[in-house]
Amino acid sequence: MKALKNIKKSTWCLVGIMILAILLNVIAWNSRTFCDFYVKNIFPLWLNTYSRFTSVFPFSVGEILIIAGLLLVAFGIISFIVLMIWKKGKRRKIAKIYGKTAAWIIACVFLIQTLNCFILYHCTTFGDKYGIKTEEHTFDDLLSLGDIVIEIANDYSKQVERDDEGRFVLNSDLNEGSKAAMRNLGETYPQLKGFYPNPKPIMNSFFMSQQYLMGIYFPFTLEANYNKGMYSSNLPETICHELAHLKGFILEDEANFIAYLACINSGDVDFAYSGAISALKYIRNNVLDYGTDEQIEEFYSKIDRGILIDWYGNSEYWQSVQEDDSALIPSDVVNEVADAATEASLKLNGVEDGMRSYGRMVDLLLDYYADRL
Repeated sequence: MKALKNIKKSTWCLVGIMILAILLNVIAWNSRTFCDFYVKNIFPLWLNTYSRFTSVFPFSVGEILIIAGLLLVAFGIISFIVLMIWKKGKRRKIAKIYGKTAAWIIACVFLIQTLNCFILYHCTTFGDKYGIKTEEHTFDDLLSLGDIVIEIANDYSKQVERDDEGRFVLNSDLNEGSKAAMRNLGETYPQLKGFYPNPKPIMNSFFMSQQYLMGIYFPFTLEANYNKGMYSSNLPETICHELAHLKGFILEDEANFIAYLACINSGDVDFAYSGAISALKYIRNNVLDYGTDEQIEEFYSKIDRGILIDWYGNSEYWQSVQEDDSALIPSDVVNEVADAATEASLKLNGVEDGMRSYGRMVDLLLDYYADRL
């Protein structure tokens, strides 16, 4: 008992934070009802307070935190080594201070990730919440879905502005356009109603491009961040995708699907085109995986030339990043590490197929358009 009394209040607080975070994760994994209650009643509190604050800044606060965190870690390691060498008589005390500091950082990161990310993985899915029935579909259904989305994409491809080389030119206001598109969709799907923070471009977007990363939801600042350097037709859909995460839809296939719906129902030609060709890309990938040469050739023959130009321009951009030898860290190394981290994070949160889950958007599209297939 005496030993327990000697433990400082700060240590008890640290232990309490860790226990709380662990307990919340255990409950989340075992109770969808709890997760749904949390997303509906508690998560919006953080969005309507803290996210409103970070939204005021014109730059990504999350990016600044990442840079500051990396510098802090580097400084901490170097200063720890230096102090352990110079202060030989105080090594135990130094180790205790640094150890406790590291423990506090880990505990706070774990709790914030739990509150703003981990719990969201175990909520009722978008389809179940809004009555989109899950059905079995055939490859013929996939081809029919392709025809539907090709028609939509072709229509908008002819309406958007293009440069002298036939490439898409973005004219829309990304900030106001994305928020308006999401709020408009909220009239049909109520969880998407309410406040949206300003989406933020990442200053170090080249580093994102090295990872083939178009956007990122940052749970520590509740921001929707995007890669400003990528091919412009990706921008509207990507931003709507990241904003969907801020409404509690953390699964990537659901965020893709929500972004598609938000874009094509936005009333904005640039947004509608971006959403349509993004969805069509996922459908194309499935056709390439499972179709015959004749089916693939027929699929491509229906697509407007402007879309093919933009797809080529998009691929050309990513390839140029991978071949750029001026980067501090080679792109193949960055990409490999990023993929491993993303794969591990998704699987630890119960997404068994990891990064392949992005493509499950096609299943949602098949269910959504089931009566037209």
